[in-house]
Amino acid sequence: MTLLGPAEIRDLADLLGLQPTKKLGQNFVHDANTVRRIVNAAGVAAGETVVEIGPGLGSLTLGLLEAGASVVAVEIDPRLAEQLPITVGQLAPGEQGDDRLTVINADAMRVTALPGEPSALVANLPYNISVPVLLHFLEHFPSLERGLVMVQAEVGYRIAAEPGSKVFGAPSLKAAWYGKWKTAGLVSRHVFWPVPNVDSVLVGFERHTPPGTEAERLETFALVDAAFQQRRKMLRQSLSGVLGSAAAASARLEAAGLAPTSRGEELGIREFLAIVRAGDAA
Repeated sequence: MTLLGPAEIRDLADLLGLQPTKKLGQNFVHDANTVRRIVNAAGVAAGETVVEIGPGLGSLTLGLLEAGASVVAVEIDPRLAEQLPITVGQLAPGEQGDDRLTVINADAMRVTALPGEPSALVANLPYNISVPVLLHFLEHFPSLERGLVMVQAEVGYRIAAEPGSKVFGAPSLKAAWYGKWKTAGLVSRHVFWPVPNVDSVLVGFERHTPPGTEAERLETFALVDAAFQQRRKMLRQSLSGVLGSAAAASARLEAAGLAPTSRGEELGIREFLAIVRAGDAA
C-alpha cells in the first residue's frame, strides 16, 4: 500500500485549500517509516477495530488499514472528514482498506458512542486537547483495552510519570486510574507538516480494572485537581477547600493512613482513592 509522503500531503492540502491551524492542533505526519513504526509499536492486528482521533489527511489511517485493522476515524474538520474516504478509496480501494474505514465528522470531546467496540486507540492527537480527549475516550469506551498515542513530548512524559517525578501531576494520576502507561520513544518534529516547535513522544497504555466506582472516580479526581492547584502545598492545606477546613483535611488524611504533611506529588491514584474512602467510612 502507498502511504502519504511530503508531496502527497502538500497536494492534498492545496486541493482542500487547507491552512493547518494551531486552534485545531493540526500537524500532519508525512513520513511513512514513522507511520509504520507507530502501527507496529501499537501491536495493531488484522481484524481488530481501532479508533483514531484526528486522522487529518490520512497518513496514520492508511498505516492502520495496511495492517489489516478496521478503522473508526473521528475528525472535527468537515473538509478533512469528507476527503479521507476519497483518499483511502484511491490508495487502498475495496478490501485493501476502503471497506474497513468509517469516518465520523464530530468533535471527539462530544463523542460518546462509536460503531462496533474498538479494542485499541491509536492516534496522532491534536496538541491542544491531547489529555482531555484521551481521558474522555477512556471514560466512555471501556472496550478500549490498549492504545498508543503521539503527543507533545512534555505532555507525554507527564502522562506516564510516576509519583515523585518533577513532571508528575494531575494528568498522570487521572491516566493511572484507567491503566498502566509508558513512553515508547521520541518522534522528531521534522516528520510533520507544518513543523511544530517541539518534538513528540509515543505513549502507550494497557487498560486495567478501575480501582474504584464511577462515583469514587469523580470524588478522587476532584481531590487530585485540588491537590495540584498549588502542588508544593501540603495536602492538609491544598485539600482544605474541598474537605471543609485544614483540620478536616488532616483528620481525613490520617484516617486514610497518610501524613497531613504529604504533598500531592508524592501520592499515587490509590492513595487519593483511600482519602475518598476514609470519608465514606467516617
